[in-house]
Amino acid sequence: MKPRITVLTLGVDDLERAVAFYGDGLGFPTQGIIGKEFEHGAVAFFDLQAGLKLALWPRKSIAHDSGLPDVQRASTEFTLGHNVSSKDEVDTVMQKAEKAGGRLVKPAQDTFWGGYAGYFQDPDGHLWEVVWNPQILPQD
Repeated sequence: MKPRITVLTLGVDDLERAVAFYGDGLGFPTQGIIGKEFEHGAVAFFDLQAGLKLALWPRKSIAHDSGLPDVQRASTEFTLGHNVSSKDEVDTVMQKAEKAGGRLVKPAQDTFWGGYAGYFQDPDGHLWEVVWNPQILPQD
């Protein structure tokens, strides 16, 4: 298996609310919800960077498709990291997420390793870390 990820799928409780958060609130490009004509088919895709998409799919649909039960979730199971080019950009993204309906979990602050970072949760509780790491700057 080649170490390649092309789609990150987040399970959501309310697809329309999640699409509004990521599309309207954070400005992620999307064509909106597709597949409504199929039972368990409604999904939304967002372009992140070349070769990578974010998908939002109802948790009940993921459970149905995978055959696993829709169980209690924990926000600390994983984080999504968003590296930015400056401390100011960290603050800007955190403010944008809060204005869009996200919940600030940890205000942005200097880190022990020399960076600057904070955490927010999307409306479904998924945890995002917004990071300025002088050792890993984004390419764009």
